[in-house]
Amino acid sequence: MRSDAKINRNVQEASLAMPKQHLSNVLAETIKTGIIKSNLIAVLAGLALALYINDISPVEKLPEILLTLIGAALVIGSAGTFNNLYDRDIDSVMERTKKRPTVTGAIQPKPALVLGISMALTGLIILALASPLAAFFGFCGLFLYVVPYTMWTKRHTIYNTEIGSVSGAMPPLIGWAAITSDLMHLELLGLFVIMVLWQMPHFYAIAIRKYDEYKAANVPMLPVVKGFKRTYLQTNVYLTALIAGSLLFIPLNIGITIVAFLLSSAWLALSIIGYKKMSPNKWATTMFIFSLNHLTILFVVIIAYCLIGTLFI
Repeated sequence: MRSDAKINRNVQEASLAMPKQHLSNVLAETIKTGIIKSNLIAVLAGLALALYINDISPVEKLPEILLTLIGAALVIGSAGTFNNLYDRDIDSVMERTKKRPTVTGAIQPKPALVLGISMALTGLIILALASPLAAFFGFCGLFLYVVPYTMWTKRHTIYNTEIGSVSGAMPPLIGWAAITSDLMHLELLGLFVIMVLWQMPHFYAIAIRKYDEYKAANVPMLPVVKGFKRTYLQTNVYLTALIAGSLLFIPLNIGITIVAFLLSSAWLALSIIGYKKMSPNKWATTMFIFSLNHLTILFVVIIAYCLIGTLFI
């Protein structure tokens, strides 16, 4: 059980050490703008893929595209706000999160709750204007992130990352659903599978880098509970699955399939070679950096190929 007294004590201690922040910075940190931006790339990948597969010009769907990006940003921001609000006790212990506005008191719980609810409702309404199915996927992502992940599994099981990964894979589905309700395409499954599988090695790397902090906060991340070797082995299992998942892009384009295959293969090779030659922290840092490049490169290639295809071919 969480202790409100402990939360308040930690918040007070953190707030005494923190200077006043500008409102814009407080809001940006509360809604996690960095996570919003990265997830919008995934939304855009889903949008671009749906336009290409269905041979639709982006100009024809410009209102839906804008509504989807705005609505998704609000829903993702609300998820970040709810997460910050609920995790104040954990965040106050961890070095990388103890300066968050919900911990320092720069934003109080009630205003944060109002902000999260307002963004969620507004975002879902805007998504519904683009497509009811897009709003449905937006709600699924929000619910899965806040309830099964943040409020339950994050504190109780090493499989919290797997549960959270399903929520994290919703953005491309939101983008796709804004254009069409036809979900029976291997390419769409490819986006979803890649997003699900990518998150495990990515977050395992973070958990190793911040091992002491997660241990101090009693968060049952895999390396904290099962150790580095188990995390390494499980990472390689997911990377192998990620390599196989790249084959789902064959119907889209052989070039994109090769890019996805090579990126995932290089990640697995880095994991195996790096584990033998590096310390756990250095290995985790290298894996973390590669994970960011992996997803960014793959999604940019997909977006560029699909948009060029819809506009000029």
